[in-house]
Amino acid sequence: MKIAFLTSSRADFGIYLPLLKAMRKDPFFDLHIIAFGTHLSSFHGHTVDDILGEGFTIDHRIETVMASDTAESIATSMAITSMKFVAVWQREQGNYDLVFCLGDRYEMFAAVSAATPFGIKFAHIHGGETTLGSIDNQFRHCLSIFSAIHFTSIEQYSERVKEITGSKANIHTVGALGLDNLKELTLLSADQFRKKYQIGLSRPSILVTYHPQTVQPEANESNAEQLVTALENFKDFEIIITMPNADTTGNSMRRVYTVFASENNKVHLVEKFGPLGYFSCMALCRLVVGNSSSGIIEAASLKKYVVNIGDRQKGRSVSDNVIQAEADSASIIRACRKALNNGEYKGGNIYFKQSASDAIIEVLKKWK
Repeated sequence: MKIAFLTSSRADFGIYLPLLKAMRKDPFFDLHIIAFGTHLSSFHGHTVDDILGEGFTIDHRIETVMASDTAESIATSMAITSMKFVAVWQREQGNYDLVFCLGDRYEMFAAVSAATPFGIKFAHIHGGETTLGSIDNQFRHCLSIFSAIHFTSIEQYSERVKEITGSKANIHTVGALGLDNLKELTLLSADQFRKKYQIGLSRPSILVTYHPQTVQPEANESNAEQLVTALENFKDFEIIITMPNADTTGNSMRRVYTVFASENNKVHLVEKFGPLGYFSCMALCRLVVGNSSSGIIEAASLKKYVVNIGDRQKGRSVSDNVIQAEADSASIIRACRKALNNGEYKGGNIYFKQSASDAIIEVLKKWK
């Protein structure tokens, strides 16, 4: 079975990775990777190197990212992505049995929408979810409509895909694929982490992943400043901040974090961790703060409490480890203190199933 994967960022590649590795071992599958988006951007860490570093080859590399992060630039980037993918789909028409797309990103939507006239069949991972604080919500639902087969993380989302597509066919609840990473990765010790990333975690630490909120982008810089003000109250902690993605006004948030780090030697900015580094850091830290889906989906399996800030993830189902905070410093401080007082999270993870990768492969081998 000839399968292609569309990957536009470090985030979706990290989620795909356990499935890619499982398929690589299985002679039933013939794997192909199409890389675009921030993977090809040096500013965002040139994460195409991560794909190559895992031993995969890349069939197509499509440069689509604009230098700016304004709404106009993102709209232009979407148009460029669609235009450049015309040549890809024209060349590959009829060659792939199935192409995987994931999530909700605008660049993923642009690539998939360009394939419609060519009759390309898509499989969508993480459909049916809701994030009311992000324009990604619309893109995710459109990706579900474009797709022939669906792999959702919980039953509730499968029901929503049925509503969105108007069909009950080819919808499979397999759990969150990214959780398979946690079973396969041998996470780094604090000493190994220090040697690899030059970040010491001998003191308690807070992992921060806070991305732009695209529904109200004009508030992002102020929200980042509120977060930084809150973090200044935790002077006994190392603060590890992963830099924001390529959404609207992300650069203004980067500037806030850069100033914060320049004034505090306990603050560390990381452009790219990769799955091993990121989940090792999460496992080693005391607390996760931000608005990333990793806090909603993976953190519970690593027994971490999460302070989820603002509305970016609003609408997603959460486990009991998630503590909600508004995007103001006082609310963030209260939530962080509550989480730290709770200690280690001892509950479950609603997104966990035994092996999403195995479940997807089993479905594909029976799919016609």
